[in-house]
Amino acid sequence: MPASLSLDTPVGIVSLTEVEGAITGVSWKPVTQPTETPLLLEARDQVKAYFAGQLTEFDLPLNPKGSAFHQSVFQAMSDIPFGATRTYGDIARALNTYGQPVGQACGSNPIPIIIPCHRVLSSTGLGGYSGHGGTETKIALLKLEGGYPFLL
Repeated sequence: MPASLSLDTPVGIVSLTEVEGAITGVSWKPVTQPTETPLLLEARDQVKAYFAGQLTEFDLPLNPKGSAFHQSVFQAMSDIPFGATRTYGDIARALNTYGQPVGQACGSNPIPIIIPCHRVLSSTGLGGYSGHGGTETKIALLKLEGGYPFLL
């Protein structure tokens, strides 16, 4: 049975979901019946620390749903350091594939912010962002990290 809780962040109310001891989702839909588990409380604290500028790397057990290809893209996104960016093409070359499927996998990321899909850009600009607020949220996250200098 999933457990979830919500917290207020600079990019809106964010909800964290845990299933069987791993974070499986981050969404912008408020939880109506929150459940506080040790993992969700730790995740909440890490997300708060991230937005306070006190955390640059999450340390949480994750279990994002997706195909083997999606898992490889999620891992590639997780490997992008705080404050850095990569393009869809960069990830595609590393995975020996094309930019479009990488972009689709980024768009299906069930754990945004923690799996930092906001750090992936198109070769000509921002690219998209599937989280609440679209590119405005992506810009806010990149500004927080100092990862897109011409936005600052």
